[in-house]
Amino acid sequence: MKMDGLEIVKEENQVFAIIIRKEFNQPGVNFFTPDEFSQQLGVLIHKKGKKVKRHRHKLIKREIFSTQEVLVLIEGKMKVDLYNDTGKILKSVVLTPGSTILLARGGHRIEVLEDSKIIEVKQGPYAGHDDKDFF
Repeated sequence: MKMDGLEIVKEENQVFAIIIRKEFNQPGVNFFTPDEFSQQLGVLIHKKGKKVKRHRHKLIKREIFSTQEVLVLIEGKMKVDLYNDTGKILKSVVLTPGSTILLARGGHRIEVLEDSKIIEVKQGPYAGHDDKDFF
């Protein structure tokens, strides 16, 4: 699936990655992840004056079996190779400043093409070397 500023990389109806570019401009609350994902990713575009009612999130026990991570490229340029569950390359994408990618399943490889500043968000706690399977 691809629309202005949004690309969803799929294989056999499985989402492997969601890429949001800074050009995405759909007003309102836009979430792109299925409800069962352990990370929920969306873009909120509101006009000046919009207020969100004060709230807090309830403590809810969740069981998570896989790590999904989100990378937000603040500065620089990087290439991300996306692999399916068997290690076959699905696609390579180049991210530029303002781009965000959710790495949902499969594998990935990152090559930093220019000096970069990247925000990374994923589930914790980090399990060290046991957290990654290099292929």
